[in-house]
Amino acid sequence: MAARSRTGDQVRAALRAVEEAEASAAEKAEMLMEIAMGLQQKPRAVEDLEAAVELYGKALEICPDDLPLLAARIRARLGTALLATPAEGPEPIEQARDAFQAALGVLAGEGLDEEIAEAEMNLGLALQSLAGLGRARMQDAIGAYQRALRTFDRKRHPKEFAILQNNLATAFLSIPFTDERSKMREALAVQAFEEGLKVVTLVDHPSEYAMLQNNLGNALQYVSSSHRVENGLRALEAYDEALKVRTPRGAPGEYANTIANKANCLANLPDDPARPEAGNPLNVAAALALYREALAIFERFGEPDKAAAVAAAVDELTAEAVPPARQANGAA
Repeated sequence: MAARSRTGDQVRAALRAVEEAEASAAEKAEMLMEIAMGLQQKPRAVEDLEAAVELYGKALEICPDDLPLLAARIRARLGTALLATPAEGPEPIEQARDAFQAALGVLAGEGLDEEIAEAEMNLGLALQSLAGLGRARMQDAIGAYQRALRTFDRKRHPKEFAILQNNLATAFLSIPFTDERSKMREALAVQAFEEGLKVVTLVDHPSEYAMLQNNLGNALQYVSSSHRVENGLRALEAYDEALKVRTPRGAPGEYANTIANKANCLANLPDDPARPEAGNPLNVAAALALYREALAIFERFGEPDKAAAVAAAVDELTAEAVPPARQANGAA
């Protein structure tokens, strides 16, 4: 309640200051946009994001009709705030999509290359989210990412290039594998993760590096291939690289995600790749330890859905690891 009140006071004070300022309508619109961006940059609560959306809306209301480029830039920022605001339904994401599309209608003719590419990248995110809800086509998200890559290339914009490669890969993997092109999309996804990793480093771009390594590990785990063990070993290497950044103290949620992914990988690998028939009791034991560590973190940080999924994996793996005779005795 205190956060809501404090944010509301700030918004009212900002609106009063802008209204009383001796400035043109365009200058006031820019002032409101700057204030909204400040709230959005370091939000302390969801109310800050909601206030940013409100301020962007006010800025659009007073923006002069003869300044379409300024209005487009405000709409692009509004779209990012809507994307960041948690919501149960698709409405904010659809509003974000509409804001990006409206902004691009102007930016494409008058904007800077980088702001056009940023809007395309964010449009792709909105479309990808909506595609997951059955309200957009994943191919349209992929198209937006590919247009953004015309500007965000590996040499001039390595960070954005890596993020786009990650987004492209996850989009490829999100398309249902129901046709003969599914294997090609899986291969494209792995290739995109690897392309991103060519331009980011552990030292210079740790967050992006860890994200790509974690997601590459996931892709390698689930890709349709006759080289299942080889891919699994490569996935373990990728997870270990991600864990150089994702630590229990520095990034507990991301750390838990990655060790849960690693646990799943271990549980499906033989202890000795040269003798798969010997089974994997050591890997299963290591997987259970990682799952339980991840479960404790998810429970501590209030992630009930993830905690439930990991708890189910622990139960399933524990049941599989118990010899049949002991299972029968336990049931009795």
